[in-house]
Amino acid sequence: MTDDPQLPLETTLNLETAPIHWRELERFFAAGRAIRVAPELDLVAVGAELAKDNARQISQWMEEGKVDAVPDEKAQAWHERNTEVWALVIRPWVLVQERTES
Repeated sequence: MTDDPQLPLETTLNLETAPIHWRELERFFAAGRAIRVAPELDLVAVGAELAKDNARQISQWMEEGKVDAVPDEKAQAWHERNTEVWALVIRPWVLVQERTES
């Protein structure tokens, strides 16, 4: 993560998001470090709450099924299609979100 104290956390994280093909992230999935973020959530907002260690919000999203480990079935489907996802690293995690058409 970029450490520029002059930039708000969300701005810094936004600069660090990138589209990437799922196959390039499979090693993180295999290590249990890939976290799926539902399309209705803002990837950067989720990353900011994780970086701030906001356990209450993260737990709520997890209970709602909006933030969780990438399910095996989803990982397999993404692999077969070589899906491009949005990714954001919040060490040791990699947040991934399926790209939607604008």
